[in-house]
Amino acid sequence: MKYLVVVVGPTAVGKTALAIALAKHFRTEVLSADSRQFYKEMEIGTAKPTPEEMDGVPHHFVDSLSVHEPYDVGQFEQEALACLEALYQQHEVAIMAGGSGLFVDAVCRGFDELPKPGPEVREAVAALYREQGIEALQEELRAVDPEYYAQVDLQNPQRLMRALEVCRFTGLKFSDLRKGRVKERPFRVIKVGLNTEREILYQRIDHRMDLMIEAGLFEEARRLAPYKDLNALQTVGYREIFGFLDGEYDREEAVRLLKRNSRRYAKRQLTWFKRDEQTHWLSPGDITGAIQHIENRMGLERSEPED
Repeated sequence: MKYLVVVVGPTAVGKTALAIALAKHFRTEVLSADSRQFYKEMEIGTAKPTPEEMDGVPHHFVDSLSVHEPYDVGQFEQEALACLEALYQQHEVAIMAGGSGLFVDAVCRGFDELPKPGPEVREAVAALYREQGIEALQEELRAVDPEYYAQVDLQNPQRLMRALEVCRFTGLKFSDLRKGRVKERPFRVIKVGLNTEREILYQRIDHRMDLMIEAGLFEEARRLAPYKDLNALQTVGYREIFGFLDGEYDREEAVRLLKRNSRRYAKRQLTWFKRDEQTHWLSPGDITGAIQHIENRMGLERSEPED
């Protein structure tokens, strides 16, 4: 029997550290399910694990793409499953960690084949964004699909437009269409979630943002500014600085927005991950508790009769 241990939780809560500790304990490797860590050019603003933090633990899907390469969750599902198949030739357990709920679900449950709207629908939604801005996308999505509105990154126009295209094309909620039958996987999933008191989490987020800025986040965003319209860069941590570089507000306001939007992103992440009642929640740094829970689950499942 093979196992996929999935470490989830909000940004800055300590997923990377736990994933590496678990990989060492189970003598295995880590897959990143953080859709921003894929990109080589996005170094500082994505909090990638450093070589020192990895401490010899192999990581997959970190620095694996350029921001110029189109990539979607369906491709990630296929490539992550192929990666796991190879890992399971040598390991009983693999670790996956990340805060991108859609990408986690794609591997654990399978990604629904959503209908592809025609060019007329896509152009109409694109025109709404061009002419009325991201607020118009947000308002329409809140009206037609409040459930997805509560989960999605509201500052990512590509995600908003994709959902609205499907809603307009089908007349159905995007969130309902994504609740398809769970696909069978050749491994058992054990989910561990990390969370802490909101005030402590927000302090961790603010502190990490301060460290990123000190490490050169503004300079990194300046280098990436010529490509700011690429989908990969429609993310918290870069958009706020692009606005500053465009003269929309000063540096102090950019820093305020970076921290505020990161906290809002963490709240949406928790909304997403709390849906799964199978997730076992722990405090950051509770490596012993995580190992104990995982080994207990593995022991229980091994003792169950095969179908």
